[in-house]
Formats: sequence, structure tokens, C-alpha cells
Amino acid sequence: MAMEFNRILTLLRKERGITQKQAAQDLGISQAQLSHYEKGIRECGLAFVVQVADYYGVSCDYLLGRSAERSGQTIRVEDLPDANAATSGSVYRGSVLPTMYKKLIENSLDILYDKLQESGDKELVTAISRYLMLAVYKVFRQMYDACPRNVKGMFRIGGARWQASADAAMRLTEADLAEVLKGEDGTRDSVDPATMALTTERLTHDYPRHATSLLNLVKNAEESMRGFQRSE
Repeated sequence: MAMEFNRILTLLRKERGITQKQAAQDLGISQAQLSHYEKGIRECGLAFVVQVADYYGVSCDYLLGRSAERSGQTIRVEDLPDANAATSGSVYRGSVLPTMYKKLIENSLDILYDKLQESGDKELVTAISRYLMLAVYKVFRQMYDACPRNVKGMFRIGGARWQASADAAMRLTEADLAEVLKGEDGTRDSVDPATMALTTERLTHDYPRHATSLLNLVKNAEESMRGFQRSE
């Protein structure tokens, strides 16, 4: 929890675009003390948590990493907008959990493709779409191969090499994506950084119905990565 607090404390200050000195002055503490809080060297008291929450206009639950939503909202499946009325509902075939994750992913993709449309870059759209299609293909193929009774012939690439082929294609697509974003192929400019500008505040403002899904998707994804990476 302390690790989440110092990360979010730093994030909020940087998103607002103020210096550590300015934030410390506004909060009535020394810059050295704020620096220790942001680095996780020292732990603050509850009163300071409340003060910071008021200062940045967020909830204490968000500051402490208990909620992915700046308001501290606890996400419920019925609160998430439906991306596709034909396949959505309060319960997806008798289970709330698949419905929850389905909405998180669909609504996050809506934001992603809106940003892609804003960029106006066809190569970027193609690279990201290819990557996502490969990810879905891999999961679907693993499910298909898990049942020996499934008939052969649905896929053109054989079972002995599809995994390596899919992994290689994804890695190449990642490289293509990086090249497009940075304009490193020498034939085009890099993608306008302004279209890639993302902050929790901006996302919540621009996508009031879908930001909750994206922020919770990020939180869930990073929780699954704990233990594989050191905190920055």
C-alpha cells in the first residue's frame, strides 16, 4: 500500500505539472520531506493523506491504491457501459466475472481506437490492430488445442509451430509499432506526441463513461505483473 501511495503521490504532482518545491510549499511541508514521501523513504500520517487528497481533488482510496478511480468509486459490472447490446447484459451467461472483464476490455478498446482516430495515422492503426488480433488468436488457439476432440483443419498453421510463429509475429509487430511511433523508418515523421498525451485526469474528463474501465484494466494488469518487475 505504501508503494502505491508514493507512486500515485508523484504521479499526481507530475500530471498537474508542478515542481516538488511548489507542491511542498502548498502542502506546508519541506521539499525534503515531500521527496521522502514520494520515494517511499518515510511514511506519512493519515492527516497528510487527507490533505493531499483534498489538494489534488482525489479520494484517499485512490491515493492508497485501493481504487483505480480518482473518485474512489468501487467498480460494479452494472456501472460499466455496454459496448455491444447484442452480447452484453448485467450477467454474461450466468456469471458476473466474465461480464466485468469483457466490459473492461471492450470499453478500454473504445478509448484506444478513439485515440488512434485522433492520431489519423493508418500505419499506427494497422500495427496496433495486428498486435491485438494476434493476442486474441493465441488465446483462442490455446483453448482450441486444449480439447483433443476438436477437429483438425480449422487453422492453416500446424500445431507444432503455431506458438513460435505467433510469438515471432507479435515481436515483429511490436517493433513495427515502435518504429511507427518514433518515425524511425525514415519515410515519415513520428506520431504527434500531443495525440498520445494521457493522464488520469484527462482520461476521466474526456471519457467519463469509459475511463473507469481503462483505469481498472491497468490496475488489474499491473497486479498480475507483480513479482516480475521492480517498482520504478
